[in-house]
Amino acid sequence: MNAAVETIDGLCSRLTRYLEDNEIRQVRRAYLYSEQAHDGQKRRSGHPYITHPLQVAEILSDMRMDHQSLMAAMLHDVIEDTGIAKDALQEQFGEAVAELVDGVSKLTHISFETRAEAQAENFQKMTLAMARDLRVIIVKLADRLHNMRTIGSLNPGKRRRIAKETLDIYSPIANRLGMYELRSELHELAYRAMYPMRIERIERAVQNVAGNRKKIVSEILESLESALGKSGIKARIEGREKAANSIYRKMSDQKKSFSDIMDVYAFRIVTDSVDDCYRTLGIVHNLYKPRPGRFKDYIAIPKANGYQSLHTTLFGMHGVPLEIQIRTSEMDAMASGGIAAHWLYKAGSDDTAAVQRTNRWVKGLLEIQQRAGNSLEFIENVKIDLFPDDIYIFTPTGKIMELPAGATAVDFAYAVHTDVGNRCVACRIEKALAPLSTVLQSGQTVEIITAKHAKPNLGWLSFIVTGKARSAIRHFLKNQQRSESVRLGQRLLGRALINLGSSLEQVTDEQRLNLVSEAELTEFDDFLEDIGLGNRVAYSVARRLTADAEPAKLSQTDETRPLAIKGSEGLLTNHAKCCRPIPGDPIVGHISKGRGMVIHHETCNNVSEIRDNPEKCVFLTWDDDLNGEFYTALKILVEAETGIIANIASAVSEADAAIDRINREERDAKTSVIVLEVGVRDRQHLASVVRHIRRIKSVTKISRIRA
Repeated sequence: MNAAVETIDGLCSRLTRYLEDNEIRQVRRAYLYSEQAHDGQKRRSGHPYITHPLQVAEILSDMRMDHQSLMAAMLHDVIEDTGIAKDALQEQFGEAVAELVDGVSKLTHISFETRAEAQAENFQKMTLAMARDLRVIIVKLADRLHNMRTIGSLNPGKRRRIAKETLDIYSPIANRLGMYELRSELHELAYRAMYPMRIERIERAVQNVAGNRKKIVSEILESLESALGKSGIKARIEGREKAANSIYRKMSDQKKSFSDIMDVYAFRIVTDSVDDCYRTLGIVHNLYKPRPGRFKDYIAIPKANGYQSLHTTLFGMHGVPLEIQIRTSEMDAMASGGIAAHWLYKAGSDDTAAVQRTNRWVKGLLEIQQRAGNSLEFIENVKIDLFPDDIYIFTPTGKIMELPAGATAVDFAYAVHTDVGNRCVACRIEKALAPLSTVLQSGQTVEIITAKHAKPNLGWLSFIVTGKARSAIRHFLKNQQRSESVRLGQRLLGRALINLGSSLEQVTDEQRLNLVSEAELTEFDDFLEDIGLGNRVAYSVARRLTADAEPAKLSQTDETRPLAIKGSEGLLTNHAKCCRPIPGDPIVGHISKGRGMVIHHETCNNVSEIRDNPEKCVFLTWDDDLNGEFYTALKILVEAETGIIANIASAVSEADAAIDRINREERDAKTSVIVLEVGVRDRQHLASVVRHIRRIKSVTKISRIRA
């Protein structure tokens, strides 16, 4: 115990550099409380458990975190590991510390089907805790860093699993918060745990070339110091060594050899002011030739995590590539400490740009979390945002939006606002109309065109890249599917009741309540949704509601009109690929479980056996108010002729139709078979297309493919 007291004394001595005496006393009191709570507990390494919270607090003290964060670090395992309640901590140390401890505590163990699901759930909870207080994630990252430093006492399998989780979640979060030093150490420790032999070989190789590098580094340093000194600029210049994990990652990602990576020399120049940064840039560009396209100004346009610096790549002496970063002292502190530097520079205030940016990011995470169907979907969306290769897009008013590389106009629309994304119909890129799927380039100005009644398209999910856009579209489509299912279920049940001599209006509130209660649902709309999705049979429900009525056989000769279909209802109405019905064809609807209604041609072989079964099919008719394109297939027999495909395409175009797909197969030396999939409005339009194709001399036969 004496050694432990000496250690806490050492920590308290260091804390005198930036904390008040009464704050240090509170940190010591939290330590003594934790020491007593963890008495008798040991870590896997055999050390007393109290050494872990103490080391976490030391990591936070190096970041100069406030006293409440240090107290939470001391107590962060107390709730789970010792059985002490949150209320007891609140009584002892106040509400703020108790809330921090509650957020940082190891998350509740829940039984999950997969480890991925457990990890996703943990991250989801972490997001909610971050929203309450950003210090939660900083303490959590310090906790993970110390666990990674002491990971050697675990078995290899567990080491690899924890290291992978660190790379997947904790390291990207540290990066997103701008905490580069912590992220770099997490990276190094994780790679060392996952690939110990590879990292060891790289470190030996680095030692072998260290001698040659020292001479070149000192020559470059000398030339930079001399040039800056002549211009009267005070600056600190550092030659940066590449970590083994960074070398391995670059070799792996960029498919480069060790010598190619080690040929690049990196330097950091830290100045007193922003003005000196730009003056320094001019000096180094005058000293060495810059490489075209390799300059980035993160001072004028900071990264989302608050990182600011000038980056340039030069051809140094002897043709050696130089990577140089130029920044101020405050930017340098922000670059290493990120969001944690906020407590050093603006303690007690929430007005720094870094904090505002981080709060916006956390708010965005909460928005995604609220819309996600489950924790796995949530983490899938968030991971996209955690690994961005950023581009910068301008709004028409000059505001800068940051997006990951590969982002499209739809991603940009959702970044502006969810409502803008939901209602976007087109975009202008550099004032020229462009498709919404256009991949954006950094520096472009984008304007989104919206329409009042526009809706997100299911096809957008195939090209969007941001988590916010993906979660918003999925959320909208889920709600749309719900409303469509209820509407279709209502129509199907209403039609079935009419065929049995009743109507939906005649169903009493008591009957509705009985149906909902027996199905263990909450409201009648849930029951209608099940019917619309095909999980319940409308005819069977109608028979039950009209038990005294005579059963009616489903037939087109019924006095009641078939159900009217527009053909473009949305997610719950699908057109069968086997017979490809189009407006004008006699049609029936097959209720498919989980898919809603699939529309078939009345003569389709796939519904011939169930056509007269009211539990599986319902007769339909096309609504008078039709819109959209409907695809069908034509089989065309042609005599061999050069340019026949072009002639057919021209004929289809003349008939004002669209070709979806065309395929040609040689039957023999003289004839070929062409299968043409074409989009038409109705049967009359199809007849016009057929007439235009028949005018081609080499066409000998044309027929519609029914299956």
